[in-house]
Order: sequence, then C-alpha cells, then structure tokens
Amino acid sequence: MALRWEQVIVHAEDPAALGQWWADALGWVVDFAGDDEFEILPAPGRRPGIDFVRLAEAKQGKSRLHLDFRPDDQAAEVARLEGLGARRVDIGQGDASWVVLADPEGNEFCVLGARAATDG
Repeated sequence: MALRWEQVIVHAEDPAALGQWWADALGWVVDFAGDDEFEILPAPGRRPGIDFVRLAEAKQGKSRLHLDFRPDDQAAEVARLEGLGARRVDIGQGDASWVVLADPEGNEFCVLGARAATDG
C-alpha cells in the first residue's frame, strides 16, 4: 500500500481571500475557486497543494499546525510578506533565529534563517 500526501487543509472564514493571499505569498497557482473552497498548487497539476475550506468560526488560540519556510534572505522575505499583510506575532518563541508571522486570518507560520552549510 502506498500513501501519497495530497494537500493541507486550512479552515478559513474567507477561503478565497486567504487562499489568494497565500497564492501571492508563495507564487503558487489557483487550481480551484468556489464559494466555500479555494485550492492552490505549486504549479498546475503539481501536488501537494493547500486547500482553504470555509469554517464560520474564527480561529481561537495558537495554531496546532503551522508551516515553516526557509528563504534565501530572511529579512527580505519577512519584509515582503509584511508588505502583503502578514504581521509579526509572539507565540513564546523568545529570541529565536526564526520570525513568526501570521497570515490575514491569524494562522501562524515561521520564516527560518539561512541553512547552515552542513545542512542538506
């Protein structure tokens, strides 16, 4: 039996707005847009994707799952994401080498620092 990762589901109050924000942030393409669902992919037909599904209730508390991203230039990427509407948040990370941001609906994600030369 084989198991293949298909997508990550993100509950959203406004799937289209949040999904488009993430498509812009990641440079991904829109695969499906409906009233209650909005799916983005890294490239047409390439998975895994992220599927934003309507959930009427607002996010409460710290996310139990979040994404980490490792850019070439952390400061430039944080500035770009903040320009798109992300905001810095404190989830108790202290003086860490990564920056915790939240998307427009408050879902936390991390922008990591440069990978060490010995990392794969």
